[in-house]
Amino acid sequence: MSSSTPQHAVIILAAGASRRLGTPKQLALLDNETLLNRTLRVASSTQPTQTLLLLGHNADEIYATVNYQPVERLDCSDWHTGMSASLRLGIQHVSPRCAGALVLLCDQPELSASHLASMLNAWQQYPDRAVASAYANTVGVPALLPKHWFATILSVRGDQGARDRLRSDPNVIRIDAPELTQDVDVAGDLPADFA
Repeated sequence: MSSSTPQHAVIILAAGASRRLGTPKQLALLDNETLLNRTLRVASSTQPTQTLLLLGHNADEIYATVNYQPVERLDCSDWHTGMSASLRLGIQHVSPRCAGALVLLCDQPELSASHLASMLNAWQQYPDRAVASAYANTVGVPALLPKHWFATILSVRGDQGARDRLRSDPNVIRIDAPELTQDVDVAGDLPADFA
Protein backbone atom coordinates (compact mmCIF):
# COMPACT_ATOMS: atom_id res chain seq x y z
CA MET A 1 0.00 0.00 0.00
CA SER A 2 1.54 3.31 -1.04
CA SER A 3 1.80 6.20 1.39
CA SER A 4 -0.78 8.11 -0.66
CA THR A 5 -3.38 5.34 -0.40
CA PRO A 6 -6.04 6.30 2.14
CA GLN A 7 -6.02 4.07 5.21
CA HIS A 8 -9.10 2.55 6.80
CA ALA A 9 -10.19 0.97 10.03
CA VAL A 10 -12.50 -2.02 10.31
CA ILE A 11 -15.36 -1.83 12.82
CA ILE A 12 -17.13 -5.13 13.51
CA LEU A 13 -20.42 -4.73 15.34
CA ALA A 14 -20.92 -7.91 17.40
CA ALA A 15 -22.49 -6.62 20.62
CA GLY A 16 -26.05 -7.89 20.27
CA ALA A 17 -27.78 -10.64 22.22
CA SER A 18 -29.17 -12.57 19.20
CA ARG A 19 -32.52 -12.74 20.99
CA ARG A 20 -34.48 -13.95 17.96
CA LEU A 21 -31.93 -16.68 17.24
CA GLY A 22 -31.78 -17.79 20.89
CA THR A 23 -28.03 -18.43 20.81
CA PRO A 24 -25.12 -16.07 20.04
CA LYS A 25 -24.97 -15.74 16.26
CA GLN A 26 -21.35 -14.66 16.65
CA LEU A 27 -20.57 -18.27 17.65
CA ALA A 28 -22.64 -20.08 15.01
CA LEU A 29 -20.38 -22.38 12.99
CA LEU A 30 -19.98 -22.49 9.22
CA ASP A 31 -17.34 -24.91 7.91
CA ASN A 32 -15.95 -25.27 11.44
CA GLU A 33 -15.43 -21.53 11.78
CA THR A 34 -17.56 -19.17 13.85
CA LEU A 35 -19.38 -16.41 12.00
CA LEU A 36 -17.35 -13.89 13.99
CA ASN A 37 -14.00 -15.45 13.06
CA ARG A 38 -15.14 -15.73 9.46
CA THR A 39 -15.95 -12.02 9.45
CA LEU A 40 -12.59 -11.20 11.04
CA ARG A 41 -10.77 -13.33 8.47
CA VAL A 42 -12.54 -11.74 5.51
CA ALA A 43 -12.09 -8.25 6.98
CA SER A 44 -8.36 -8.84 7.46
CA SER A 45 -8.02 -9.32 3.69
CA THR A 46 -8.57 -5.57 3.30
CA GLN A 47 -5.35 -4.89 5.25
CA PRO A 48 -6.90 -2.39 7.66
CA THR A 49 -4.78 -0.07 9.77
CA GLN A 50 -6.91 -1.03 12.76
CA THR A 51 -9.56 -3.65 13.57
CA LEU A 52 -12.10 -2.71 16.25
CA LEU A 53 -14.34 -5.45 17.63
CA LEU A 54 -17.41 -4.16 19.45
CA LEU A 55 -18.77 -6.57 22.04
CA GLY A 56 -21.59 -6.38 24.55
CA HIS A 57 -23.78 -9.35 25.50
CA ASN A 58 -21.65 -12.36 26.53
CA ALA A 59 -18.53 -10.35 25.66
CA ASP A 60 -16.01 -12.55 27.49
CA GLU A 61 -17.43 -15.81 26.09
CA ILE A 62 -17.41 -14.45 22.55
CA TYR A 63 -13.98 -12.83 22.77
CA ALA A 64 -12.47 -16.09 24.04
CA THR A 65 -13.19 -17.62 20.61
CA VAL A 66 -11.42 -14.93 18.57
CA ASN A 67 -8.63 -16.40 16.43
CA TYR A 68 -7.53 -13.27 14.57
CA GLN A 69 -5.16 -10.61 15.86
CA PRO A 70 -4.46 -7.78 16.14
CA VAL A 71 -7.98 -6.93 17.26
CA GLU A 72 -8.87 -4.09 19.59
CA ARG A 73 -11.67 -5.24 21.86
CA LEU A 74 -14.17 -2.54 22.83
CA ASP A 75 -16.91 -3.43 25.31
CA CYS A 76 -20.09 -1.44 24.76
CA SER A 77 -21.84 -1.05 28.11
CA ASP A 78 -25.04 0.29 26.53
CA TRP A 79 -25.23 -2.27 23.71
CA HIS A 80 -28.86 -3.01 24.68
CA THR A 81 -29.94 0.47 23.47
CA GLY A 82 -29.31 -0.52 19.86
CA MET A 83 -26.69 -0.82 17.14
CA SER A 84 -25.92 2.89 17.16
CA ALA A 85 -24.33 2.61 20.61
CA SER A 86 -21.62 0.22 19.44
CA LEU A 87 -21.12 2.09 16.16
CA ARG A 88 -20.58 5.34 18.05
CA LEU A 89 -18.06 3.68 20.35
CA GLY A 90 -16.22 2.23 17.38
CA ILE A 91 -16.12 5.57 15.54
CA GLN A 92 -14.74 7.26 18.67
CA HIS A 93 -11.78 4.85 18.65
CA VAL A 94 -10.85 5.05 14.97
CA SER A 95 -7.24 6.12 14.60
CA PRO A 96 -6.68 9.68 13.30
CA ARG A 97 -4.54 8.07 10.56
CA CYS A 98 -7.65 6.48 9.04
CA ALA A 99 -9.63 8.31 6.37
CA GLY A 100 -12.59 5.97 6.72
CA ALA A 101 -14.12 3.02 8.53
CA LEU A 102 -15.36 -0.23 7.03
CA VAL A 103 -18.38 -1.28 9.11
CA LEU A 104 -19.28 -4.97 9.21
CA LEU A 105 -21.74 -7.21 11.01
CA CYS A 106 -21.05 -10.86 11.74
CA ASP A 107 -24.37 -12.29 10.54
CA GLN A 108 -23.80 -12.32 6.76
CA PRO A 109 -22.55 -15.84 5.93
CA GLU A 110 -22.09 -14.98 2.23
CA LEU A 111 -19.72 -12.07 2.89
CA SER A 112 -16.64 -12.42 0.70
CA ALA A 113 -13.17 -10.94 0.45
CA SER A 114 -13.82 -10.12 -3.21
CA HIS A 115 -16.82 -7.97 -2.32
CA LEU A 116 -14.83 -6.08 0.31
CA ALA A 117 -11.97 -5.63 -2.18
CA SER A 118 -14.41 -4.06 -4.67
CA MET A 119 -15.69 -1.72 -1.98
CA LEU A 120 -12.20 -0.74 -0.87
CA ASN A 121 -11.06 -0.12 -4.44
CA ALA A 122 -14.03 2.19 -5.09
CA TRP A 123 -13.48 4.08 -1.85
CA GLN A 124 -9.74 4.51 -2.41
CA GLN A 125 -10.56 6.27 -5.68
CA TYR A 126 -13.13 8.52 -3.99
CA PRO A 127 -12.25 8.61 -0.26
CA ASP A 128 -14.66 11.47 0.48
CA ARG A 129 -17.63 9.31 -0.56
CA ALA A 130 -19.27 6.45 1.29
CA VAL A 131 -19.40 3.02 -0.31
CA ALA A 132 -22.26 0.69 0.57
CA SER A 133 -23.40 -2.81 -0.32
CA ALA A 134 -26.51 -2.91 -2.51
CA TYR A 135 -28.98 -5.74 -1.98
CA ALA A 136 -32.72 -6.27 -1.44
CA ASN A 137 -33.51 -2.99 -3.24
CA THR A 138 -31.59 -0.89 -0.74
CA VAL A 139 -28.08 -0.21 0.57
CA GLY A 140 -26.51 -1.27 3.81
CA VAL A 141 -23.58 -2.99 5.46
CA PRO A 142 -20.86 -3.69 4.79
CA ALA A 143 -20.32 0.02 4.29
CA LEU A 144 -17.18 2.12 4.13
CA LEU A 145 -17.81 5.46 5.78
CA PRO A 146 -15.62 8.48 5.08
CA LYS A 147 -14.12 10.37 8.00
CA HIS A 148 -16.20 13.49 7.40
CA TRP A 149 -19.33 11.43 8.21
CA PHE A 150 -18.09 10.52 11.69
CA ALA A 151 -19.48 13.59 13.50
CA THR A 152 -22.97 12.91 12.14
CA ILE A 153 -22.80 9.23 13.09
CA LEU A 154 -21.93 10.17 16.67
CA SER A 155 -25.35 11.80 16.97
CA VAL A 156 -27.33 8.73 15.83
CA ARG A 157 -29.38 6.88 18.44
CA GLY A 158 -31.42 3.68 18.52
CA ASP A 159 -31.18 0.44 16.57
CA GLN A 160 -29.61 1.80 13.44
CA GLY A 161 -26.18 2.80 12.33
CA ALA A 162 -25.56 4.98 9.30
CA ARG A 163 -28.54 3.47 7.47
CA ASP A 164 -30.56 6.63 6.93
CA ARG A 165 -27.59 8.61 5.66
CA LEU A 166 -26.48 5.79 3.36
CA ARG A 167 -29.94 5.58 1.86
CA SER A 168 -30.48 9.31 1.44
CA ASP A 169 -27.08 10.49 0.19
CA PRO A 170 -27.02 10.47 -3.64
CA ASN A 171 -23.21 10.37 -3.65
CA VAL A 172 -22.98 6.96 -1.98
CA ILE A 173 -21.20 4.48 -4.25
CA ARG A 174 -23.23 1.28 -4.49
CA ILE A 175 -21.55 -2.10 -4.94
CA ASP A 176 -24.01 -4.85 -5.86
CA ALA A 177 -24.01 -7.81 -3.50
CA PRO A 178 -27.33 -9.69 -3.84
CA GLU A 179 -25.87 -12.61 -1.89
CA LEU A 180 -25.84 -10.46 1.25
CA THR A 181 -29.63 -10.46 1.38
CA GLN A 182 -29.24 -13.61 3.47
CA ASP A 183 -28.42 -12.88 7.08
CA VAL A 184 -28.85 -14.82 10.30
CA ASP A 185 -31.64 -13.61 12.59
CA VAL A 186 -33.70 -16.69 13.46
CA ALA A 187 -32.97 -20.42 13.48
CA GLY A 188 -34.52 -20.85 10.03
CA ASP A 189 -31.86 -18.55 8.59
CA LEU A 190 -29.07 -20.95 9.44
CA PRO A 191 -27.89 -22.90 6.38
CA ALA A 192 -27.88 -26.67 6.67
CA ASP A 193 -24.13 -26.74 7.20
CA PHE A 194 -24.28 -24.54 10.29
CA ALA A 195 -23.77 -26.34 13.58
